[in-house]
Amino acid sequence: MPIYEYECLSCNAEFEMLVFGSKEVTCPECKSGDVRKKMSVFGMSGVEKPFAGSSSCSSCSSGGGSCSSCH
Repeated sequence: MPIYEYECLSCNAEFEMLVFGSKEVTCPECKSGDVRKKMSVFGMSGVEKPFAGSSSCSSCSSGGGSCSSCH
């Protein structure tokens, strides 16, 4: 179920809304239908291990982040 970010062009409120199909979106603050979908940014947090192929450990000679000191 997609959650989209919107900005109201009438009152400048920013909000998120769960949208099903072609449901019309209105601002929860001023009830205006003059809204614009914002570009959402994908974020990650809590990543403990490096991504595949990257080595964040300078002492690891394998280059793949697989030595015991990289964990």
